[in-house]
Formats: sequence, C-alpha cells, structure tokens
Amino acid sequence: METSTKIWAGIIIVGVVILLLIANYSGNVVKKDKITIGCIVPLSGDLAVLGQNVKPAMELAVEKINAEGGINGKELEIIFEDEKCNSKEAVNAANKLINVDGVPVIIGPTCSASTMAIAPIAENAKVVVFSTGSSAPTITNAGDYIFRDYPTDTFQGKFAAEYAYNELGARKVAVMYTLGDYGVGINNNFIKNFEKLGGKVVYDEGFDQSTKDLRTQLTKIKSAKPDLIYFVSYTEAGIIGLKQIKELGIKAKILGGDAWDDPKILEEAGKAAEGIMYTIPAMSGINEEFKQEMKEKTGSEEITVSTPNSYDAVMIIAEIMRKVGTNTEKIKDALYQVKDYEGVSGKITIDENGDLADAEYEIKIVRNGRAEII
Repeated sequence: METSTKIWAGIIIVGVVILLLIANYSGNVVKKDKITIGCIVPLSGDLAVLGQNVKPAMELAVEKINAEGGINGKELEIIFEDEKCNSKEAVNAANKLINVDGVPVIIGPTCSASTMAIAPIAENAKVVVFSTGSSAPTITNAGDYIFRDYPTDTFQGKFAAEYAYNELGARKVAVMYTLGDYGVGINNNFIKNFEKLGGKVVYDEGFDQSTKDLRTQLTKIKSAKPDLIYFVSYTEAGIIGLKQIKELGIKAKILGGDAWDDPKILEEAGKAAEGIMYTIPAMSGINEEFKQEMKEKTGSEEITVSTPNSYDAVMIIAEIMRKVGTNTEKIKDALYQVKDYEGVSGKITIDENGDLADAEYEIKIVRNGRAEII
C-alpha cells in the first residue's frame, strides 16, 4: 500500500508539472501572438473629456488593424493609463508601461507637462513616445525618441496673435495663462507675435492650474481695459475664469486656446461661455468615414481635438511595425521618415525634430451654447 501510494503521488506530481508547463507554454504563445503598446491620456481630471474621446478612436484603429490581419499576423493591443493631466501621474504610468508591461511605444501623453515629465524616462529606456495632444514648444528638444503628430504652439501662438490683431481688431490685450509648459509656451509666442504686429500687452500673468479663484487677476485686467483677453487654460480653471469674468462685468472679447475644445466648459460655464472664441488645429477637413465610425462607436457626433491625431498615431505605428517589427530604434528611425501620410487629421509629415512639420488652425465660437467653426 505504501509503495502504491508513493507511485500515485509521483504520478500526480508529474502530471501537475506537465500541466504547468503546458499552461506556461500556452501563455507564452498567446503573448507572442500579440503586440502591446501603451497609451497615456487624461481619463479623469482636467481634459478628461478629451481623453475619453481619444480612447474609443484608438480602439477603433486597433479594431481595424486587427480585422486586416494585425501586424504581420499578430494582434495589436493597447494598455491605457490615466495621466489626469498631472505630471506625477504620467510618470507613474510611464514607469509601469515601460518596466512592467515592456511596451516599445507609448502614444500620448495629451498634456504638455506630462510629456516633458516622461521624456527623460522614455529616452533612457529607448522607448518611443508619440504624443497626439502636447503642443508646448519645449517638446521639440525633449529627446530623440519623442515625437508628436499634434502641432507645436509656435504655430498656435502666432495664429492667435494674427487673428486677434487682424480679424478682431484688438490693439490692447490682457494675457492670462496656466503655468506650465503648455501655457507658458503659447503665451510667449502670442505676445512676441502680437507685439511684432504693433499691438500692446497691458497685462500678462500666469496662474496655477489648480486655482479655484481668478478674481485678483481679473480685477487687474478690468482696470487695464483691454480690447481682448487672451485666456489660456485647461478645463477647470477655464470654467472658473469665464464665470468670474461675467460676474465682474468685464466686456472685453475672449480668445482661448485649443484646450477649450471641451464640451464640459460649455455645460458648466453656461451663459458665461457665450461668445467666447478659441483656436483649434483645423478639423473641418476630417475624413467623413472617420466621423461616421466614431459616431457609431460612441453614439455622439462630438470629436474633440487630438482625437483624429490619436487614431492616426496608432495607424502610423502599426504601418511602421509591419515593416521594422518592434525594435524601438528602428521604429524611431522610421518615424523621422514619415512624409505626407494621409491621415484622418490631414496630411502628416514629421520633421527632423520629431514635430509635425506644418499646421493649419481654425477658430471656434460659442453661439447658443454650441461651439461652431467660424
């Protein structure tokens, strides 16, 4: 009996070992049949609406890629991480994607400060970062592995200054902007170009992104009597500022930046948002097929800034991986060669700095609670 028991125990142990080996082998096969990349976007906090619009667009791209055979027979998958438009959260997300998930590419972040925060980590690990929403000029020199298919604020600041001076007839402007790479970058370019045109900046001050009160700044602006307020902020501060501008009875025209392309501003600022204008990368030429596919996927016709760019980024990375595989140095080198790619966001060319080579902008104005392109 004792011998028989030992034999059966041995058989059971061997069986368990075989099953574990089979399970491990199967798991590796499944893993090998997939290529995983990362994405860092704001799914909560400031700009959450943008991130929540970006995610289904990227999922749509993945579905299309996989339906067409994936990447050389392997399925593509994306691991999404929430940056909350916060540098610390973005760094945590990047460390997890790079060191735990082992991704070769990170699409995002959306917020400029987040992209600048993870750039050294990605450079050190030789992981490609492909931002689809960060616009700060500082990103141009952030590293050899850092790219974007979203225009730098060198373009946006110049366009906004020219529109304010030439189209709105503004000669005295007050500027208030969120402190950080995005706000500082666009502010500097706006002022430089507005003054070059002959305009005068009568007020210029930054504020913390997490501020809950802008009355001090706005009281000074009211005293300066500007023709226009150039107000660069993210969503939450934008809502607060617009409400307080109305409360203080300031009559100046209001021009904002692309981060205002967030329906939450219209919903929560209400009548205080009526008549505001803001700049966005040109979206009137977005592919109609993409619009319909997004409507079917989300149940909404709303497409926010950086959404088409995010879809394009996934498609570009997939196309490159089909040619060079997942070697990050080869992916990096191939991104520098992207020229005249026909994306849903328009024609994409990446320059020698990893930036979008050119950009066109449009103006949106809020009328009757809805933002429409002028």
